[in-house]
This record gives sequence, C-alpha cells and structure tokens, in this order.
Amino acid sequence: MALTGGDVLLERSDDGRIAYLTLSHGRYTVVTWEMRQLVADRFAEIDADPGIRVVVVRSDGEHFTSGGDIAGFMEVDPIDFTDLGHNVTAPARSAKPVIAAIDGYCFGVGCEMVLSCDIRLGTPRTQLALPEMNLGMIPGSGGTQRLSRLIGLSRAKYHIMTATRISAEQAHDWGVLAEVHSDRDALYAAVEALARKMADFSPAAQRTAKEVLDKGIDGPLYTGIDLERKAYAMLRSTNDFAEGVKAFGDKRKAEFTGR
Repeated sequence: MALTGGDVLLERSDDGRIAYLTLSHGRYTVVTWEMRQLVADRFAEIDADPGIRVVVVRSDGEHFTSGGDIAGFMEVDPIDFTDLGHNVTAPARSAKPVIAAIDGYCFGVGCEMVLSCDIRLGTPRTQLALPEMNLGMIPGSGGTQRLSRLIGLSRAKYHIMTATRISAEQAHDWGVLAEVHSDRDALYAAVEALARKMADFSPAAQRTAKEVLDKGIDGPLYTGIDLERKAYAMLRSTNDFAEGVKAFGDKRKAEFTGR
C-alpha cells in the first residue's frame, strides 16, 4: 500500500535571497510519489522568484532519506513512469545554484536528487547508495548517468551493480561531497555560510557558470571552450560586470543585481 503524508517545505531567509527546501516525512524521510512532484513544484516557485539567489536542499529527519516508497511504486500507472526522474532532478534544471546538505542515509531517489544538485556537503554519518539491484531494478532518475560522470564508469558500475554504499570518506575523496563536517549543526552552519557567500555573487554570472559547466562536460573539449568563450563575451556586457570592475577599483564590496 502506498504511503501517505510527507511534504517538501519551502522557506526563505530573512533577506529572501536563500531558499531552503526541506524534505519532511518521518525519521527516515521516505520519499512518496507525491513528494517527488512537490520537489518540482517548489523549484518552479523558486525559479519564478528573481529575489532568490541560492537554494539549499536538506531534510528534517534523522536521515536525509532512506529512499522512495517502494510499495507505492507498484500502485502507480506505468504510463506515469515515462517522466520518472524529471521531477526530483529539478535542481539540475534550475538556473540558480543548489547546495545539498546531507546527513545520514541518502539512498535511492534521494541520492539521485542530490546528484542533480550543484554542490554537496555532508557529515561522517553520510552514506550514499543506489540500492535498486536489491529489488531487481536499476536507478531510474538519472542515477546511472550522473554517478558515472562524477566518480567514473568503473566505480559507478561497482556501486550500482553491487548495491554497495559509498561512505562519506569515499564520497569526499572522489569529489561527490565538496566538504565533510563533524555533525549536523556544523554541516548546516557551513552550508549557511556557503549559501550567503554565493548569494553575494552576480546571479547572471552564477547561472552562466552553471550552464557552461553542465553543457560543456557532455561535449568535446573544443565545444566546451567555444561555449565558455561566448558566455564570457556575453557577461562582458552586463551591468554586474561593470559594477564588479568598478567595485574592485574602489576597493569596496560589489552590489550585484543580476543584470
């Protein structure tokens, strides 16, 4: 029987520049089918708000998430699986930088969601896994493709085809986690500091960097360099670039507007 309940909460910082997206569904934060769609709905709201500059994804459970509602999947109409993964991977399509704060288990669909975020931070308790082999299934929300691009094909085959967990230490060594902090309090403090730092940068430069990095990685080097060069030329004409140069000369903090 499909699980009911659960939510994806959206809050904003006092200045409105940081959005906090919180998965909420019990101790293990089991992600229901409805919660998957809520992720996409919340990101649509975030992307429509020009005042939001950075997004933080987190969980209020003891664990980031133990994965999806397995039994509930059996009650979903097969046609609905056509768009599987489009909703929870909304962080990848957002024009805004997305930071994932991961404490505890991060399995299945939750792992696929954080792999679609731009930056991931964790704690020594963090464990990542795509355990679908245990169900006679494979990851279906981008996990095979994103994990292999992050850690390499050989490692991805091992962890996906054997359903083996990735420890925080391994994830940090392999670049999946940018930072590991001592506990949840330290993690959230570090994420907050990073989000506020990034919110001070030009939104135009941030979204352009994200686009160039994401699109360039899938093509040959010369294509990526050409994309970078044209994006650089475009940013040269923005008010933010003019403000950044002037602020540098004036020895003051730049006031970027995203234009």
